[in-house]
Amino acid sequence: MKDLHQFLISPSQAAQQHGPNDRIVMSSRVRLARNLRDFAFPGWAKKPERVKILETILPAVSALPEMADSFAEAMDNLTALDKQILVERHLISREHAAKNVGSGIALNREESFCLMINEEDHLRMQALRPGFQIREAWDAIDRLDSALEKKLNYAFDNELGYLTACPTNLGTGIRVSAMLHLPGLVLAEQINPIIQSVNKLGLAVRGLYGEGTEALGNVFQVSNQMTLGESEISIVERLEKVMSQIIEHEENARQTLLEKKPKVVFNHIGRAYGILANAHSISSKETMNLLSLLRLGVDLELFPGTNRALVDELFLTTQPAHLQKQISDKLSAEERDLIRADMVRERLKNVSRPLIKPLGGTAN
Repeated sequence: MKDLHQFLISPSQAAQQHGPNDRIVMSSRVRLARNLRDFAFPGWAKKPERVKILETILPAVSALPEMADSFAEAMDNLTALDKQILVERHLISREHAAKNVGSGIALNREESFCLMINEEDHLRMQALRPGFQIREAWDAIDRLDSALEKKLNYAFDNELGYLTACPTNLGTGIRVSAMLHLPGLVLAEQINPIIQSVNKLGLAVRGLYGEGTEALGNVFQVSNQMTLGESEISIVERLEKVMSQIIEHEENARQTLLEKKPKVVFNHIGRAYGILANAHSISSKETMNLLSLLRLGVDLELFPGTNRALVDELFLTTQPAHLQKQISDKLSAEERDLIRADMVRERLKNVSRPLIKPLGGTAN
């Protein structure tokens, strides 16, 4: 068995991956849901049947050229910490992290493909790309799916399309999503109208870890809701169009705030820096929300010489499982808050306070 932690890209490497519009679009993902013919859906399948499904799918996936030298493992061989680290990296869902015997994961070296076996469906394959690369993610997963369909007998109906455990995935089985950093719209109090507009277009807006989670760090996931009666490419194009509009709204909100309410922006960013650079105990939630403002400050060039990758790395390393992994002892929530604060202070010690330019004056 491969060691997951030797296999995974380091947080610093992950933070240095770049893509188009990555100031706002942190990552793009296209997921396809597939099931095998003649097997019960995972929620109905008994343990021996789930194990058989895993034993059928995992070798077929591992044999694909794109998945050469991949990390392919049964979920019951992973520790609770391993699973939580995969959730924090958005490689698997929280639901999949709760699975054990009969479920599995396959992850390629670049972390651009991740496949969940026996989550809600027999197979949920995902292509992930940094920045705004929905089309590229779709092309990649489409090729992988076509290759896999030659090896596996998918459950498919000529009228309904691909059969899935949940009716909302029926048809194409596609879920197109992007993770967006929208502090400008939140600070300008425009986020709710935007979410309502997006919902009216038949798209879902969720929090950092998907359905039922809050938007920590001003990070929102936008995705299609239905997959039936529309082709994959039209869903991809619709998402691209909406994302482009959201990017424009966020850029405008940032610019308007700087022009009309600069002190509000500087106050939020200055306070965030002050707390992060000086706190001696800080929760994961507060850290995420303050790092979001620090990231905005870097984007607005208030921290000359500071790379956004530093903030993106802290987004990951300050989360509970990643923090726990760095310290071999089992930590209580209180101990994590102390260690997190120490780590953030240390990483920010060479970052000077924000360089604010007063209107009509010089920087202070």
